Amino acid sequence: MKLKYCMLILALSLACPLLAQKQSWPVLHYRSIPNFLKFPPHIYMGEADGVAVDSKGNIYVYNRGSHPLMEFDSDGNFIQTIGDGLYAFVFPHAVRVDSEDNLWIVDEGSNMVVKFDPQWRVQMTLGRRSEIFDVNAPPPPPSPELFNRPTDVAFDPAGDIFVSDGYGNSRVVKYDKNGKYVKAWGKRGSGPGEFNLPHSIVADNNGHVYVADRENHRIQVFDYNGNYLTQWTNIGSPWGMCITKGANPHMFMVDGYTNKVEELDLHGHVLGAFGRTGRQLGEFINAHAIACGAHGVLYVGETRNWRVQKFVPEGNQ
Repeated sequence: MKLKYCMLILALSLACPLLAQKQSWPVLHYRSIPNFLKFPPHIYMGEADGVAVDSKGNIYVYNRGSHPLMEFDSDGNFIQTIGDGLYAFVFPHAVRVDSEDNLWIVDEGSNMVVKFDPQWRVQMTLGRRSEIFDVNAPPPPPSPELFNRPTDVAFDPAGDIFVSDGYGNSRVVKYDKNGKYVKAWGKRGSGPGEFNLPHSIVADNNGHVYVADRENHRIQVFDYNGNYLTQWTNIGSPWGMCITKGANPHMFMVDGYTNKVEELDLHGHVLGAFGRTGRQLGEFINAHAIACGAHGVLYVGETRNWRVQKFVPEGNQ
């Protein structure tokens, strides 16, 4: 009987990687600001899939409500909606701000990545909204011009563009700053350089691209040319990532299964974590996206709770 029990526990741990990877990390002390985002009458937010911050501290939320893209100031006051009626808005997934304060959205439903300049004019489109409306039709094969449910976008210091072409194609696609196709890498699998849902992507200033390989429960690290360097395991399941600015950048990651925020150094060591599952302040249900603001501030978007929380390190106002 004891042997059968041990074999059952072993089988469960192999079948459920999240159980096998459960960790105990130091607690990060952050507090959530109550009622941070302030909405005018008749403006509502749906599932908050993307959140980003620009150089002025303004906050952008990409959500699955009637006004998919919204802007708030650094105090959470509503400024405006952006792009209402845009052809690319179907099923939002991520929003990013590049080094020149251009705003980028990644829409999983339209298979498009769209760049807005700071005056909210569309400057570039990558991918194309499908003309096929039969949900049972086979997806098109991967190509430089077509995505299949993309998830995120990142940029290197030269302005090159990296798209995690996540749910369908399990790859990363690189373009130059002008949108010219450079290369793609990856396929579905669990080996080095393979992906099982590349769900988020970020790049640092030191030659590294980090891909959240969500269902393989790891972050894979590549150089700017897509050469595999290493992987970080025993970190949980990465749903969203951001990298802080400054002389000693760190990564913050959200795990939408355990509903934790983790801080990692850029060698993959977890420095601490906070959060748990729930609906109160400081709790999450499907923490999906994270943005790193100034002075250690974090913004976390949730799908199930339809909100973005602002977190400040305890002791900060």
